[in-house]
Amino acid sequence: MNREVQPVLQAIQEIKKAVIGKDDCIVKIMTAILAGGHILIEDIPGVGKTTMALAFSRALGLRQNRIQFTPDVLPSDVVGFSMYQKSTGKFEYQPGAVMCNLLLADEINRTSPKTQSALLEVMEEGKVTVDHVTRELPKPFVVIATQNPVGSAGTSMLPESQLDRFMICMNVGYPDMKYELEIVKGKIRQDPLQEVETVLRTDELLDIRKQVQEIYIHDAVYQYMGKLVSATRTHSLIELGISPRGTIALAKMVQSLAFLRGRTYVVPEDVEDVFLDVEAHRIRMNAKARVNQVTVGQVLQAILDNTAKPSVMRK
Repeated sequence: MNREVQPVLQAIQEIKKAVIGKDDCIVKIMTAILAGGHILIEDIPGVGKTTMALAFSRALGLRQNRIQFTPDVLPSDVVGFSMYQKSTGKFEYQPGAVMCNLLLADEINRTSPKTQSALLEVMEEGKVTVDHVTRELPKPFVVIATQNPVGSAGTSMLPESQLDRFMICMNVGYPDMKYELEIVKGKIRQDPLQEVETVLRTDELLDIRKQVQEIYIHDAVYQYMGKLVSATRTHSLIELGISPRGTIALAKMVQSLAFLRGRTYVVPEDVEDVFLDVEAHRIRMNAKARVNQVTVGQVLQAILDNTAKPSVMRK
């Protein structure tokens, strides 16, 4: 196993102190962060989405902001604005919520499309422009956004073109009762977030991202990913298949997962393990699928099952 991955594995262990029984979710989020992507969590309130984000910010040494989206949140709350200072006679930039390393965008579907677009544009470009002045965001910059699938009256769900900006979309889900009771006991004794220690600095995280980009992908694995993506574009139950951005996200995620698993190369199993999380939110099912109550997950799993895996020599 590469020595470089050890600090990342230590960070995962620290996060597990605060987020109990969700090891798979922690690994997926860490994989997306190392791949340079953003994360969308679709889940009901109270399952630990906020705790998850705070634990990551502490373990990775990231400066964190949180914005609770409501209908009256404006784009200027996100990107910042200029305010006239009487003492200097000049307009001075007042930073918005995005001026941080990790932004928790809570219930992003509860704000207006205009405000959503402001955040998603920043996610794509890594910078903000206010009054014709462009400012770079701190690096790294990661968004963990949440959508609440219940109580959706009056909300603006993200369209597919904007969902595409998130590298992965996932559910945290209810914990097993065994772990839920452990969570309750931990909350009663003390705040578990206080036990999470910082094990990485931002410059170290940026260096690790560069190493992830060097993970080798064999041409046979590229072809395998291409076949999976192409299958979504011709499937009889899919109206909108995976975009090229989705293919790029898949390649970055498999590199990151291979790194976490201590390898310098990607194997087909890496692709299988992240395919649904990376691609399910990028697909729109057609009317035939909706009538027959066929889910995106079922279709993507069938595509995986019916696509031959290449035989890649393990180094």
